[in-house]
Amino acid sequence: MSSYNKVILMGNLTRDPEVRFTQNNLAICKIGLAVNRRWKDGTTGEWKEEPTFIDVTIFGKRGEAFAKYHQKGKPAFIEGSLRLDNWEDKEGNKRSKLYVVADEWQFVGGGREGEGGGGGGGGYSRAPQQQPQQQQQPQQSAPSYNEGGGADFLEADDTPF
Repeated sequence: MSSYNKVILMGNLTRDPEVRFTQNNLAICKIGLAVNRRWKDGTTGEWKEEPTFIDVTIFGKRGEAFAKYHQKGKPAFIEGSLRLDNWEDKEGNKRSKLYVVADEWQFVGGGREGEGGGGGGGGYSRAPQQQPQQQQQPQQSAPSYNEGGGADFLEADDTPF
């Protein structure tokens, strides 16, 4: 039987990233991420939120870059996998901890000037691509379907995922 271990999270940092280095100069960045679950209470009709606090570890250059551009309270998008550590504490009790090892991360949020966004913007923005001069022709605009209540169609390069 095959297995699959993939985690995708988006939340806010609960503390500033903490970076340490191994003897081999490998960066280990540890962060805390708060991810909210939002639901509507069936009896009162009120919206409620319940945070889940997740420890995340980012290794290497990705961890160093993450720490450079993120701080407590800022949003983050993380992709990675679950890991489980087992150990015995000082009293001999067996302990375990489930955490995420991040493989990738993206900027999220506004990224306004002066907020430490590092120019990251929304994370999915792309620089305009140069096209050869002879191929640039006026394009016909695609039909807009907003009149019928639907959304405009996105070009393949504009899809945010």
